[in-house]
Amino acid sequence: MLSSLHVKNLALIQEAEVEFSPGLNILTGETGAGKSILIGSINLALGKKLSRDMLREGESSALVELVFETENPKVEELLKEMEIESMHGQVLIVRKITGSRSISKINGETCTAAQVRKIASLLLDIHGQHEHQSLLYPDRQLEILDAYGKEKIEPVRARVEDAFRRWKKLRAQLKEFELDEDARMREISFLEFEIGEITGAQLKEGEDEALEQAYRRMANGRKILEALSAVQAMTGEGGGQSAGEQVGRAVRELGFVAGLDESLRQMHESLVTIDDLLSDFNRELAGYMDEFSFSEEEFFETEKRLDEINRLKAKYGDSVAAIHRYREEQQEKLERMQHFEEQKEKLQKEEEQAREILETCSLELSTLRKKYAGRLSLCIAQGLCDLNFLHVEFEICFERTQYTEHGCDLVEFRISANPGEPLRPLAKVVSGGELSRIMLAIKTILADRDETETLIFDEIDTGISGRTAQMVSEKMARIGRRHQILCITHLPQIAAMADRHFEITKQVEHQDTVTRIHALDDEASVLELARMLGGAKITESVTANAREMKELARAQKSSSSSAC
Repeated sequence: MLSSLHVKNLALIQEAEVEFSPGLNILTGETGAGKSILIGSINLALGKKLSRDMLREGESSALVELVFETENPKVEELLKEMEIESMHGQVLIVRKITGSRSISKINGETCTAAQVRKIASLLLDIHGQHEHQSLLYPDRQLEILDAYGKEKIEPVRARVEDAFRRWKKLRAQLKEFELDEDARMREISFLEFEIGEITGAQLKEGEDEALEQAYRRMANGRKILEALSAVQAMTGEGGGQSAGEQVGRAVRELGFVAGLDESLRQMHESLVTIDDLLSDFNRELAGYMDEFSFSEEEFFETEKRLDEINRLKAKYGDSVAAIHRYREEQQEKLERMQHFEEQKEKLQKEEEQAREILETCSLELSTLRKKYAGRLSLCIAQGLCDLNFLHVEFEICFERTQYTEHGCDLVEFRISANPGEPLRPLAKVVSGGELSRIMLAIKTILADRDETETLIFDEIDTGISGRTAQMVSEKMARIGRRHQILCITHLPQIAAMADRHFEITKQVEHQDTVTRIHALDDEASVLELARMLGGAKITESVTANAREMKELARAQKSSSSSAC
């Protein structure tokens, strides 16, 4: 269950901390006091997108913390799967918003919004103010049916999804074979041309780089030779002024006196080393200059080959390796085109087999759904009887549709709420209040099957009053025996059933508007019921009426047994 909620700097909430209890937790307050902000903050903690106007005026950051106490072993399994440390039955979800950024954590570990939603799906179910409208859509109705039979339906549905993806992929591949003979021959001719052009070029790995280096050397040949000749004149022999001759003369002069002083001997040895290095350099330079020769024909051939390679690069890839890969890909296409009929026939057989598998899986899924649809219809009808539908009939109808990843079923919820009326689609016969009661019945059934511990209802009582409101309150009380419920309501009949009653108020403090939430004791709960009953003026008779309503609710909870 959700044991506590801590909110800071959201909308009108400066800071609030609420300790919830098991059973039915009721939240009431004046319109505009901020009741829905609390549900909004829970949604926010569970990964919902933040609207900038939710951040409290003048604040740069906000925080929401949820603490759950759970006995569901699936929660521990999921935490282990996500490599999040277990807190032995406790789950702490935190979301901190700073500027345009937000960070979510589970048990102190930073995590993604998807991970938060995944763990939250095991902990609670939130029914928003307008969610019951989704009941009018066939896709949502199918989701409800699949959720009801989840244990058996989910594995088969997974097989259908896999079969559909494979069939769809094969269908897409078959479309590539939808060519007439002329188009196919044109494609073959084009592929043969490209492959022939690349093959004829006889490209070698690294050839382009070697040619570019040779081209640069030949293109700058004169400049290179002039520079090398000048260097040779400066460092080699000739003219008596070169570095080589000057160093040689210095070696000889120093050699005459080197034996007279140890320091001079060491200097002489260093100069000899320089002379040797300079001689080696000049021999290497002379060798390079002797070999540095090329003809105009060689330069032309190099330039021509480079142009051809660069043209192929512009058409087929930015490197020799990429051009070879392209040729291999085109070769594969050519082989497919040349064996067009064989490939097409093979693919058609594979597509037919995939469709047969999809059909088999879809029919198996459809059979399962119909089995669970009968059970769900009975459960919903019983639940609606508990919610003051006196002569209700409920049915889930099936229609075959084209294949999708969810099979070939289109389902439609139909209802007859009055004797003698035919069963009709929900959208054609139910009001907003009736729709919210149907959703309440469905949520109750699904929560029992999924073992969801906490249910949150944000104004589920829209459009109902009188006896119906009383029966909804009794239904809430019965659900509260098996689940924790948080319910925002404006109806005193529902509020009277509270196991714990919270009042949400809006106050002005130091010229600042803030929302506060606090738990009510029995007497304060009676006064809040009186406000809900009597409006602006609360008389003694209204208070007495509220007290009697509270006592009747207490007696009802004590005497009622769990609903089937």
